[in-house]
Amino acid sequence: ILKQGGNALDAAIAANAALGLMEPTGNGIGGDLFAIIWDPKTQQLYGLNGSGRSPQGLSLTQLKSELKKRQLEQIPAFGALPVSVPGTVDAWFELHNKFGKLPMKKVLNPAINYAKKGFPVSQLVAYYMGVAGERYLDPASNVEETANFLSTYYPNGKAPIEGQVFANPDLAKTLET
Repeated sequence: ILKQGGNALDAAIAANAALGLMEPTGNGIGGDLFAIIWDPKTQQLYGLNGSGRSPQGLSLTQLKSELKKRQLEQIPAFGALPVSVPGTVDAWFELHNKFGKLPMKKVLNPAINYAKKGFPVSQLVAYYMGVAGERYLDPASNVEETANFLSTYYPNGKAPIEGQVFANPDLAKTLET
């Protein structure tokens, strides 16, 4: 991105998008983003809290009903119920609109290409994808969440192994959009 004329902010967004693909257990567009940026033009420091909020459409009554249906007494650590509205993508665009140089399509293009064509999974990421999968293979998991997880991250019915080329075409489509 820097070689294509982008600035540090463009490169940071591109790297964050690529990490969301290549290290899905620790990053991604479904998460939050916090940034502190020094702007040499204005000689000012800027901060952005790109954390999400609780879903507007989920009332406390609905949450309690869903917990009861799942026979849970508290919000689970994993799955859809504890998830806030993701703030990452909005934060990318907020930062890019203020500080970015290249068009966003160009900034996201490397991550899109890797998502389409795939990349070799590292040893550590293969391990953590296996651990994450164990949570979704638990019989107490929500069936729909499990199906989505498996179709995306276990395309051959099991976690990718070290060196295996892994692609995420749905993420590529999302980033293109």
